[in-house]
Amino acid sequence: MKILAVEFSSDQRSVAILNGSDVLGRAEETGGRTARAFGLIERALSEAKLEREAIECIAVGIGPGSYAGIRASIALAQGWQLARGIRLLGISSVECLAAQALAAGITGPITIAIDAQRNEFYCASYELTSQQCTLTSSLRLASLDDALAHASRSQMIVWPNLQQRFPQSRVLLPDAAMLGRIAATRTDFINGAALEPIYLRETTFVKAPPPRVIPAL
Repeated sequence: MKILAVEFSSDQRSVAILNGSDVLGRAEETGGRTARAFGLIERALSEAKLEREAIECIAVGIGPGSYAGIRASIALAQGWQLARGIRLLGISSVECLAAQALAAGITGPITIAIDAQRNEFYCASYELTSQQCTLTSSLRLASLDDALAHASRSQMIVWPNLQQRFPQSRVLLPDAAMLGRIAATRTDFINGAALEPIYLRETTFVKAPPPRVIPAL
């Protein structure tokens, strides 16, 4: 199955083209909102020597992380499915990071921490052996004290902006190539309308009042 993997949950935006678990082409760009999704996709397709029509499945990293980036990649996948009828997968970017840590040879207990702003962190813990990673604590919002407590008893996997808070940590960013390899093992395809970011906070906003009508003089 030809897979297009799109991972935009961090400032390092990446895409990869895979045939099963084999990476045929990839492209990445650091720049957050300035990254051009279709430019990255065309570069990866060119390296893979494939046309857009060859893509059979799109795998999207659904965070947590950059809300704007995740929304942009979801919108891209939804439009592609409407146009081409391809399969879609939404995969946790934290699951992707755990798999990358395993591939990097890290073993033992790890905690993945992602900045959630407001002095909070998205955290999940895993136990890594030489061949598999097992989730030991589900993704949650954690306070700084909670995250520091985990740092004292496990290897921390963090994004670059958190390394000062956790100086003994290992920096990793979710990568589309690993996302695609995870997708190659999955069959839980989803309709684009049901694809949603992982966002652990309830959305709160104040609805704007209706515009005032000023009577004519």
